[in-house]
Amino acid sequence: MRELRIRVLAGVFVVAGILSWAGARLWNSIGTLPSVPVAAPIVLALIGVVLLSTALSLRARLKAQRERRPGAKGVDPLMAARAVVFGQASALVAALVAGMYGGTGVFLLEQLDIPARRDQAIYAGFSVLAGIGVIAAAMFLERVCKLPEDDDQNHPGAEPVA
Repeated sequence: MRELRIRVLAGVFVVAGILSWAGARLWNSIGTLPSVPVAAPIVLALIGVVLLSTALSLRARLKAQRERRPGAKGVDPLMAARAVVFGQASALVAALVAGMYGGTGVFLLEQLDIPARRDQAIYAGFSVLAGIGVIAAAMFLERVCKLPEDDDQNHPGAEPVA
C-alpha cells in the first residue's frame, strides 16, 4: 500500500477547483447556480472527526502494545489496513469536494453584495476548511499505522500496515 502524496491531493484540489469555477460561470450564465448545501461542511467535519478518533484510538492501543501493558488490547493488522484505506479514500474525496466548493466559492466572491450568494460563499469556504481537516486527519491516521522501518532494510519509503 502506498502513502498518500500531498502533490496528488493538491493536484486533485486544483483541477477540481478550476473545473468547478468554470462550470459555475457557465451554469450561472445559462440559468441559476445550484446552492452550496449547509450540510457540506458538517458532513466533511464529521468524517474528519471519525478519522481523527480512529487515529487516536489506534495510536493509544499501539502504544500500550509496545509498552507491553498487562491487558493491552492489540491491533489487528487487517483492521489497521482498513482504517488506512478508509483514510486514503476519504482524503481523495475530500480533496475533490473541497476543490469543487473552492472553485464555486471563488466564483461567488464576485457577487458578495447579494446576501444569498454571500451565505453560499461562506458555506463553500467552510467546506474547503473541513476538507483540509479531513485530509490532515487522514494523513495523521496513515502516519499512526505506518510500520517502523527494519534495521536491515533501511529504505526511505516505509509502507503503512497492510
